[in-house]
Amino acid sequence: MRLLLMSDTHLPKRAKALPEPLLAELPRADVVFHAGDWVDSATLDLLESRSTRLIGVHGNNDGPDLRARLPEVAYVELGGLRFGVVHETGPAQGREARCAARFPDLDVLVFGHSHIPWDTTASTGLRLLNPGSPTDRRQPHCTYMTATVTESGLGEVELHRLPPR
Repeated sequence: MRLLLMSDTHLPKRAKALPEPLLAELPRADVVFHAGDWVDSATLDLLESRSTRLIGVHGNNDGPDLRARLPEVAYVELGGLRFGVVHETGPAQGREARCAARFPDLDVLVFGHSHIPWDTTASTGLRLLNPGSPTDRRQPHCTYMTATVTESGLGEVELHRLPPR
């Protein structure tokens, strides 16, 4: 099973549209995750129409229209792995322990907010993944992630750097 992970798209403030390489990944993904800060409903509509399955949450910059359509935290089981999605996890220091305590029943937590890619594992085995932002030019690279779910668990997780725009 192929996963596509993104967050913090901030359209149309940070970009006018999602980058083409990211859009090209949509038909290849069995499940698309968006960890909040969509900013516009058009991006949600687009991903809903082009994704086989979309799992998303609202972020701190999302208004009432998006909050009415999306939860603060989402949960899904895929291939026997328990996933959670949330926008904000707090400061980087202590993140693994804090998230492991807050989400003791998860195998993987997808999160956003910082726009900084993150891939670590808590002492409990909880994998924390932040795909960064595909539109924010404040980081050295705009990014997203892909991953696979295999019979033995979470397979390859790859961070994709987008070409400069």
